Amino acid sequence: MPTRRRALAVILALAVLAAASMLLSLAVGSLSLGLHDVLAALSGDGEGMAAEVVRSLRLPRTLGAFACGGLLALAGALMQVLLRNPLADPYVLGISGGAAVGALAAMLGGLALAFVNLGAFAGSFLATLLVFGLAHGDSSWTHTRLLLTGVIVAAGCGAAVALILSIAPEHKLHGMLYWLMGDAGQIVDPRPALLILVFGLLATLPMARELNLLARGETMAASLGIMVPRLKRVVYVLSSLLTAAAVTTAGSIGFIGLVVPHLVRLAVGNDQRLLLPAAALAGGSLLVLADTLARTVVAPTQLPVGVLTALLGVPVFLFLLGREPKARS
Repeated sequence: MPTRRRALAVILALAVLAAASMLLSLAVGSLSLGLHDVLAALSGDGEGMAAEVVRSLRLPRTLGAFACGGLLALAGALMQVLLRNPLADPYVLGISGGAAVGALAAMLGGLALAFVNLGAFAGSFLATLLVFGLAHGDSSWTHTRLLLTGVIVAAGCGAAVALILSIAPEHKLHGMLYWLMGDAGQIVDPRPALLILVFGLLATLPMARELNLLARGETMAASLGIMVPRLKRVVYVLSSLLTAAAVTTAGSIGFIGLVVPHLVRLAVGNDQRLLLPAAALAGGSLLVLADTLARTVVAPTQLPVGVLTALLGVPVFLFLLGREPKARS
């Protein structure tokens, strides 16, 4: 168990990393700004084009990217406890696929951005209900059954996405593909995602002790008085809500929820009291840095941030996958 001093040091270091990544995101771009200009714009003292760029363009995008990264990493940490698999991913249960179907259907209908977000959230919510209902139909919910049900629902959603793309007019395909690859540039109001991230942390931290016991096995947790079925349902609903909020805000962004919790676990251990807030801070910082790179590496062209997270996540995932058998042995 980490000491309280070590835990505070880890959280403080990650908070500094988060602040530094956001300041870098606000300063870097087609219009490069100094730290003084950024701080003046944030404090309200700045005026002119620099202040307008920071407040109206970069700040919502930066805060939204941080919130989405934190949501995905927190959901990944919860999903890995739920499935007792350190390489589990929050998208594995079809939540992202349901959101994609809802969002693309709204785009196909020519609806406004607000209805696209609403469609994404409704699709993810329906996918959550479908997976939970099928996996829990006869009250025999197992890790394998939940995982297989999610994979099947995700495959069905993938077929629906392919169908929508095949019949969509050509002038709508670009926006659809950008949404599918993840695009933080579409974030206008980051406050809902930030509020859900805060709610997720406040809801999960009181359950950290129970999650520690659940990670050691359901039998041990039940023998120590933990209501395991209820805890599993709560964890599943929370992780689904966090993933749905992230996908609704910035589209499908992969590998954050898979890689970040595992890397944090290797660094600080498996105590959920430290792992959950650390994963949220690390995931938010990583996505902010990835989004900064996505809009500057081939400027003025902006890349979908999901492409960069995949390019970074694939080799890291393969490294972890190769390392896992050695760790177990």
